Amino acid sequence: MPLQRRIPKYGFTPLNRVEYQVVNVRTLEEMEATEITPEVLKSKGLIGSVKKPVKILGEGELTRAVTVTAHAFSGTARKKIEDAGGSASDLD
Repeated sequence: MPLQRRIPKYGFTPLNRVEYQVVNVRTLEEMEATEITPEVLKSKGLIGSVKKPVKILGEGELTRAVTVTAHAFSGTARKKIEDAGGSASDLD
């Protein structure tokens, strides 16, 4: 069989790919809760499922101290949360 028929035509999707539900720091600023977990984000309608991992991204500013628990954080998000006096802790 010729090589052009044996290679994939539409790219490759890795089987162990992790798709995160993303939440920005700007959204955390708008929430009135001081302790933020995936369950709180689900109750506010910011994520679709508690079973999928949540990642906090650093877009926006944070002016108050909050305790955030999520599966992953970007470097800027962790820095902004800790600079505002809060704490960022990982699940798992």
